[in-house]
Amino acid sequence: MRTLFSILAVAACAAWGQEAAVIPRPVSVTSGTGVFHWKPGMKLAVDAGSAQAGRVLEAGLNLKAEATAAKPAAGIRVTVDPALAVPSGEGYTLDVTPSLISIRGKGPAGAFYGAQTLLQLMPSGQASEVRAVRIKDYPRFVWRGLMLDTARHFLPKPAVLKFIDLAAMQKMNVVQLHLTDDQGWRIEIRKYPLLTGVGSMRKQTLIGHEEKPKGFDGKPHGGFYSQADIAEMVQYARERFVELVPEIEMPGHAQAALAAYPELGNTSQKLEVFTQWGVNPNVFNVEERTILFLQDVLTEVMQMFPGKFIHVGGDEVPLDQWKASPAAQARMKQLGLTKEVQLHGYLMRRMDQFLTQHGRRMVGWDEILEGGVDQSATVMSWRGNKGGIEAAKMGHDVVMAPTTHTYFDYYQTKSPSEPLAIGGFLPLETVYGFEPVPPELTAEQGKHVLGTQGQAWSEYMPVASHMEYMLFPRLTALAEVAWTPAARKNYADFQKRLPVMEQRWKAMGVNYHPSQK
Repeated sequence: MRTLFSILAVAACAAWGQEAAVIPRPVSVTSGTGVFHWKPGMKLAVDAGSAQAGRVLEAGLNLKAEATAAKPAAGIRVTVDPALAVPSGEGYTLDVTPSLISIRGKGPAGAFYGAQTLLQLMPSGQASEVRAVRIKDYPRFVWRGLMLDTARHFLPKPAVLKFIDLAAMQKMNVVQLHLTDDQGWRIEIRKYPLLTGVGSMRKQTLIGHEEKPKGFDGKPHGGFYSQADIAEMVQYARERFVELVPEIEMPGHAQAALAAYPELGNTSQKLEVFTQWGVNPNVFNVEERTILFLQDVLTEVMQMFPGKFIHVGGDEVPLDQWKASPAAQARMKQLGLTKEVQLHGYLMRRMDQFLTQHGRRMVGWDEILEGGVDQSATVMSWRGNKGGIEAAKMGHDVVMAPTTHTYFDYYQTKSPSEPLAIGGFLPLETVYGFEPVPPELTAEQGKHVLGTQGQAWSEYMPVASHMEYMLFPRLTALAEVAWTPAARKNYADFQKRLPVMEQRWKAMGVNYHPSQK
């Protein structure tokens, strides 16, 4: 069996004939003279601010880090220098000389990303060689995200941890967990135990597409994360400079919750956890007790997730039940509203105000604009760029996540051998060609674009290995979109660098889609 070192060493050597085979492509790469040779007895020295970078190098290079401010005569030195001349705490410099490799991060995250770059250049702590080089690097966008749909098909905790590693390896810093939907409720809420007691398990799953169902598989499907599981995942992500963003869907995509607590709905119909896909007519009512229930849920969610952003969904909300509900119509009259979509806006504003009072920021899909939301809400634009353009012009911060470039549940080739997907076609080159800042925005409006995010909706990704196949290498192309200056992007060059990353995935057991398939 080929060792991890031998596989990656071949890949690294193959990359020497071109610019350093680093993904995402750095801001600046300058070749030096000579070669660094790793030799026994060399040191891996880290300072107090670069402890996390030291840990990733320990694991990746099979070395023991020494906590010291002293500069070793030979080896690897990692430090944090707030005065470093890069515009972001996530920025770093990496200098390779024949005797010393020096990583300087402006902040701990920068040191960590410098370490990730070194791992792409230096595959093992065994007798390895790295060409002399100077890299100066920092991200273009602050939001470089991956959304994992754990509701349609449950992702076991080890799989989530692996995806966090894979995201961090390519300098992505957000993993959004889609934790609730019609087909399953995946997070423990202690005040409302039936959410997982009932809502986490569906009796069976649709086979094939919604339009041409082939029946059901007859197999129960479920699972959820305990609060202890969430704490472990949050800490694991924090150590890799990834923020976990929870998504609790409201007022639509709610049937799993309504199966557990039917009084939160608009009809007297007894519901089961949904076994099909598609837009569901069953939505939360907008009575005060339901709003307080949702705020109770968000209170526990905030206790579990310490990050700044909380996603509340807000997408695909049919208004039919509110139109037919005497209670909803009375609520509209009480609030002085004339259209049901305004109820949607009312609910979103209540959640936004609640989260703001607790020092958090609400994120919602672009439908939240339709009922009106405060400027404090962050808009995730999925129905093309239109919602993001509108939101940025209104002063909202925006994450660009359009179906046209970031939906990785779409087919990636037109080969009949590809596994069943939801539909659509999104090849690697199209992902790489995405520009998150639309030309319709002025320079000032463009500052509201926080970044971009790739979506792994899991209706047709029943297991983690299938999700890996759909994500990689397309997510890697998006990682370069999110990190690399637009002027440095070059698809032909990306294709030359990609085989080195594929060798790393192979060594890690990632079920990636071969780029040459």
